[in-house]
Amino acid sequence: MPRMTFMSEPSPATFPVTTAFGLEGMTIERDLGLTFGLVVRSMGVAKSFTAGFTAMRQGEVPQYTQLLEDSRRHAIDRMIDNARLLGANAVIAMRFDSSEIGQQLTEIVAYGTAVVARPTG
Repeated sequence: MPRMTFMSEPSPATFPVTTAFGLEGMTIERDLGLTFGLVVRSMGVAKSFTAGFTAMRQGEVPQYTQLLEDSRRHAIDRMIDNARLLGANAVIAMRFDSSEIGQQLTEIVAYGTAVVARPTG
């Protein structure tokens, strides 16, 4: 079973997010539907320029890695905010998707199913 991760807010353990279709030790009481968080980012000209030189050497391009990592975290935070607005206390079946918009912009979306869950027992 995929590992459950917790993110966002001062007390992150209060809002579980998982790629699984259920939460271990929890009962799903209500399915509130789709929740998502969307981020569109641009690296900027200066960083793109230095990243271009790094890419020519082949291997990891840390400027892009950091940008995408930060963007994914931001998208997850927005997804959790959206889920809370729906009345959820957890997100199951969480996934990422990404695409390019033009040559300078990257879209990252985190999405999943917002649910109300309670401890089993």
